[in-house]
Formats: sequence, C-alpha cells, structure tokens
Amino acid sequence: MASAGMRAYGTVLSCDLILWGVLWGGLVLLGWPSGEGVALGWLWALGAGRWLLLHAVSVATAGGRSRPVLRRWVATLCLLGPAFESGKAALQRRGSPGWSVPLPDPGVVALAAVAASSACLFWELTFPEAESGTGGGEKRQKAWALFLRVVRYSRPDALHLGAAFLFLTLAVLSEMCIPYYTGRVVDLLGSQYQHSSFLSAIGFMALFSFSSSLCAGLRGGMFMCSLSRLNRRMRHMLFHSLVQQEIGFFEETKSGSLTSRLSSDTDKMGRSVAMNMNVLVRSTVKVLGLLGLMLGLSWHLTVLTCVEMPLLALLQNFYNARAQALGQQLQDCEAEARAVAASALGAVRTVRSFGAEQAEARRYQEAVGRTRAVQTRKDTLKAVLLLLRRLVTVGVKVMMLIYGRRLIASGQLTNGGLLAFVLYQKDMATSTRQLVSICGEMLNCTGAASKVFEYLDRKPREERAGNLEPSRLEGRLTLRDVTFSYPTKPDAPALKGLSLELCPGKMTALVGPSGGGKSSCVGLLERFYEPHEGQVLLDGLPLHCYQHRYLHNKMAMVSQDPVLFSGSVRDNIAYGLEDCSLERIERAARKANAHKFICELEQGYDTDVGECGGCLSAGQKQCIAIARALVREPQILILDEVTSCLDLDTQLAMQDVLTGSVGQTVLVVAHRLKTVEQADRIVFLEDGAVVEQGTHQQLMASRGRYYRLREKLFSDLDSAGDSLSGAG
Repeated sequence: MASAGMRAYGTVLSCDLILWGVLWGGLVLLGWPSGEGVALGWLWALGAGRWLLLHAVSVATAGGRSRPVLRRWVATLCLLGPAFESGKAALQRRGSPGWSVPLPDPGVVALAAVAASSACLFWELTFPEAESGTGGGEKRQKAWALFLRVVRYSRPDALHLGAAFLFLTLAVLSEMCIPYYTGRVVDLLGSQYQHSSFLSAIGFMALFSFSSSLCAGLRGGMFMCSLSRLNRRMRHMLFHSLVQQEIGFFEETKSGSLTSRLSSDTDKMGRSVAMNMNVLVRSTVKVLGLLGLMLGLSWHLTVLTCVEMPLLALLQNFYNARAQALGQQLQDCEAEARAVAASALGAVRTVRSFGAEQAEARRYQEAVGRTRAVQTRKDTLKAVLLLLRRLVTVGVKVMMLIYGRRLIASGQLTNGGLLAFVLYQKDMATSTRQLVSICGEMLNCTGAASKVFEYLDRKPREERAGNLEPSRLEGRLTLRDVTFSYPTKPDAPALKGLSLELCPGKMTALVGPSGGGKSSCVGLLERFYEPHEGQVLLDGLPLHCYQHRYLHNKMAMVSQDPVLFSGSVRDNIAYGLEDCSLERIERAARKANAHKFICELEQGYDTDVGECGGCLSAGQKQCIAIARALVREPQILILDEVTSCLDLDTQLAMQDVLTGSVGQTVLVVAHRLKTVEQADRIVFLEDGAVVEQGTHQQLMASRGRYYRLREKLFSDLDSAGDSLSGAG
C-alpha cells in the first residue's frame, strides 16, 4: 500500500513538471514576452485544467480509485497559486476581473509544490483519516468520537463556555496587536521622531496589554468554573452507575481502580473540554489572525516560516503515537498502586496482627516503581521531542533572519516590520505547536474518558427490578431447583439444583460444613446474585418483580462481620431510612440488647462510631447491626452467624429475635448448633445440595450427617476442655 502511494505521488509530480515544461516551451516558441502577465480568470482556468489532468493521472495510477489524501494534495497543488493571487489581490484592493498577474516561473512553481505538500502533510499528520486496514486512523476517530461525547456532557455549561470563548477571542486579538505597535515604536525611533505618534503607539500598546490581561483572566476563571461543574456532574453520574452494578462486578473489579476512575479519570475528562478546548480555540484564532498579519508584512517570509509547521507536525505525531500507549500504561499502574494502598490501609489490623508491614510496604514500593518506570519513559520521550522541536524552530528562525536582512536591504521591509514579523512568527510557532500537540493531549484525555464511559454504559448483569409493592406480604420464600456459580468461579457450582422453602412465622436454620452453600443461599435471597438455573420466589413471584427499595425494607439481613459507616450510632441504626424517629431507634436497640451500652457512650446515640465502626467492639458492632435490621420491622429476617461475637446475656436476649415475631419469616445461618436447636426446621447443606432436613429431635434420631457433626463438635470441645484442665 505504501509503495503504491509513493508511486502515485511520483507519477503525478512528474506529470505536473512535464506539463509546466511543455507550457513554458510553447510560450518561448510563440515569443511570449518575459514577465508578461495574464488575467486572474485565465490563471484560475489554468489551475482547473491542471487539476482535471492530474486527477485523472492519480486515478489511473491508483488502479481506478484515488486515495483521499492524494486527491486533496492534487487539489491543493493546482489551486493554491490562483487562491493565493486572488487573496493577494483582495488585500491590495485590485480584484478587478481584468487585473493582470504574472505567470508563475519555474521557481514559483517549485515553491508552490513545496508549500502544497507541507500544508497537506500538516493536515494529514494532525487530522488523519481512518482508511481500510489502518488501525491508527480508527483509533483516532474513536478518540474524537469520545471527545465529542464529553463535549455533549458539557451542554449545561454552555453559558459559561460561551463567555469563556468570547473573552478568549478578545484576549487573542489584543495580544496580536501588541507586536504591531512594538514595530511602530521601533520605526518611529529610527526615523524622524514625532512625539505625538510615539505617545499614541505607546498608549495603544498599554491599552492592548491591559485588555489582553483582563480578558485572559476572565477567560481562565470561566473555564475553571466550567471544569468544576463538569467534574462534579461526571463524578455523580459515575458513582450512581457504579452503585447500581451487581455484587459480582465488585468482586471482579478492584476498589482502587474504581476510586481512580472517580477521581483522576473524571478530572482528566473535564480538562479535555475546559483546558484543551481553551487551547484549541485560542491557537486556531491566533494562527489564522497571525497568518493574515504576517502575509501583510511579507509573504516571502511567511512561506519560509510555513516549512516549520509540517516538521513540527511530523515530530508531534511521532510523539503522540507513543505517548498515548504510555499514558494508558501509566493510568493502569496508578490504579494498581491505589488498589494496593487501599487494601493495606483498609485492613491495617490484619496487617499489624500478622506483622506484614514490611511485606505491604514492599508491595506498594513495587507498584510505585512500575509507575515511576513508565513515567520516566514518558518524560524521556517528551525531552527528546522538546530538543528536536527546539532545533527545528531555531533553524527556521536563522533562515528567516538571513532572508529578512535581504528584504530590508532591497527596501521591501523596514526594521520595525522585521521585528514585528519575528514577534508574530514566535507566537505563530507557539500556537502551531499547541494546535498540533493538543490532538495528542485530547487522545490521552479520551483514554481516561473511555474507561469512565465503559462504567457509565455498563448495564448490571441481573434482571431489572420491577415495580411490585403489595400492601400485604406473606413472606414465603422459595428456592426452586436453583443452580448457581460465583462470577469469579464459573466452573465451580456453589449450589446444584437446590430446592428450599422458608415459611412465614417459622424459624429455619441452615447448617453444614464450610463451603456447603449456606452463604450462597443468603446471597440469592438478598438478590446479590441471580441464579443460573431455577428461580428464587417471594410469595410465588420472582424476586426481580418487586421494587428494589420495597424488597430490602421488607427483608433485612445481619451478617457475621457487619459493616458500620463513619457517623453516629443513630445514623447507623437508621441507615437507609428517611424520617426515622429516635423512639423507633431506641425500641430497636432495646430488642437487640444495645440500648444500655449505647447510653453509656460519651454522647449516647450521637456518638461517632469511627471509621468502619473502629471505636466499638465486635460485639457492640453486631448489636448495632441487629438493631439496624430490626428498626425496619422486616417481614423476613436473615441472621448469618450473628451470635458469634455476643456475650451470654445478649445471646439470651436474642432468643425472641431468633424465634421471630408473629408471622415473621426467620432464617438463621450458624455453625454453633446450640443456636439452632430451637429452630422449627433445620436444613443440612453440603456440596451445594440439601442432605437432610427436619427438627433437632428428628435429625438426632435419624443419626445422619447432622448427628455426626454434632457429636464431632462436642467431642472436640471435650478434648479441648481436657487439654485445658491438664495444662492447669
């Protein structure tokens, strides 16, 4: 593909040179006077005919289909000369149809070919088009699509952004006037001094400088305001999307990665609009304005300085292709480092108890080291880019000054004009460099946006909750032929065709060895997961038919390791409820045998429990978790090993909760068989299936798995007691 493209370019360029050779040879044979001009209309006709001929050659060379980049280059090559002469005529106000322009000589034709190639090269490197078989163009198109999506999320800030762009345009126009009046001051000092003209030039310089500073400050303020509003909006949307995901999503995704998306990636998204659009519009306005002013001073120097643009674009495109990949690696490394830090600090008690501080510090150091290595590679690449870019800029500036000296000697340019042109060229180079580099920055920012949009667009892998909210709920739960595997272990079924029924007004206990499927049943009943086969029914209807908040107000669960949130005891008990009175909270705390110790706290129910309840003991946290479940007055109560950390008095006080109130469905998961002896029905689970079920007396009489497990536990307790007695 590359060789065919180069062959097509070479063929078209050769045909163009032959065409001009034939034209000049014919004019010489006809005795055309040297330097004789032609009408502007004839120049356009010549350009159009030249374009038709070269376009036909490009199509024939490319096998019947010309590449878009080749078509654009041919059009630029043929029509750049007529367009330049027409613009020059318009600037000099000599645009009459009969106005004569000189026929381009071979030197001007060669310069036009270089200028056309430079302009097309700059465009193709900065805004490449996705073609068949090229992955880079497709990636760029995808990146631009993501960028435009971020822009659409900025619509609520249209007023702020509009004001920012207005101030930006005024600031740029004011900046462009400063070099002009600087050159005027130099010319006034070098020629016959006129005090009034000098003061006028100084006054305009001061006025435009003040206007530029004022508008730039207002522009920055408006852009920062828009950035803050967009960041707040995107973080809220992302957080709302994350909390809607199924539980399996959080088991597969590290929390550090999610917090990184919420913090750094949303900030990069905002900057892609506020900061990059700022630079993009400012650079575009400055490039167009400066180009017009530079053409007015000297078109010769302007054409010379335009050589710098494609060279800078080539360097920047090389940098962008590699910096984008390094930027993606850097984001992943930073997310990994945050995840390591979050896991260690979140479980600092476990780290301390096993003396693993050095191991965790080493893990974090390795994660930071990987981040630093990628950052070093990216910084080195940028340093090389800056060096090469500076060499190109200095080389072009030296050539410009040498040629400018010749123009001053020939009287085509003044000293002040050359100074103004140098200042314009410096701003032009800076703006062009920013315009080129902004594409790479946008690609980096859209890399962060793609991860954010990935989570925003993700749909939970579970049935959508319905709208069913019956006024009366019986509370009959049924697991019918349920087969289930965890997302992290899809090939290891946790439940295998399990069927189970929980009756209202009855206490059902699940017992069995670890890994038997007890927690899996609880997870399905709480609708943390969806069964792969079978159904989970509430009063004969699937759980997903019920409205989400209604279902979890009617069904409450207390886990073995309850989680408390930073805040007061009162807030933790009333968590998720609106307008929950203190009397209702105290009533639930008394049922959970928590009222007494809560009143003994420094501020009672207003005492802060600390981070994750760190200021309370394990038993106190479990009591508050039980009160949090009871305050809802649920129809279904699920207790997962809730007596593991409770003292004897609290366990006795919990008997009323375990037996359940009138009509309440109670499910108890326990390893302590003493806890479940009073259950109306005991279900023994092993390997994801029901092995046996019945009352305590029935299971003991059958001498099955439940009987053997009980005998083993009591024999282990007796052996432990004998060992302690012997040690004593």
